[in-house]
Amino acid sequence: MATEEPKYVLLDKSESFELRAYAPQIVAEVKVDGDLDAASTQGFRLIAAYIFGKNQVSEKIAMTAPVGIESSDQNKSAKIAMTAPVAIESNKSPDNAGNQWTVSFVMPAEYTLASLPKPLNPQVKIREVPAEKRAVITFSGFYNEEKVREKTQALRDWVKIKNLKSVGEPQFARYNPPWTLPFMRRNEVMIQVLD
Repeated sequence: MATEEPKYVLLDKSESFELRAYAPQIVAEVKVDGDLDAASTQGFRLIAAYIFGKNQVSEKIAMTAPVGIESSDQNKSAKIAMTAPVAIESNKSPDNAGNQWTVSFVMPAEYTLASLPKPLNPQVKIREVPAEKRAVITFSGFYNEEKVREKTQALRDWVKIKNLKSVGEPQFARYNPPWTLPFMRRNEVMIQVLD
């Protein structure tokens, strides 16, 4: 059985770049500190506990893809190339240990805000994301901050060529479990855009 992914309409495609119109979504998210890898692991565990039954009705919620990560540090002077895992530069510490990240899972489409079980852990927040357009670059293999930064810059350049306006921070999205062979991994960097 395939893992559910957020619904979107493809508006434009060129090479590894796409412009997508996403439907509204509900996400479960947590804010965590650390470098990209540590934050990704910690955030994943907190949200996984929620979907595996650590909620008010002990209901298991189906796993979806991708896991998203973006910088939530509003005091950063540099932008990240990023998310879900994300590559960023920070003005806090040279080892990025002081960065704050938002790690998120999109909830299955069958749920509404009213029908989704409430998390027991107060760190896990549920929110609705309105319909939006996103520019996306897709790549395979392992990720690291340098690779995410490189892909983010390539995506920013494509957004500029297409005369789109980026909104907010980039998000890094991972679609596969850690045991997936590198050449079969799907990673994306996404940026919300306006026409």
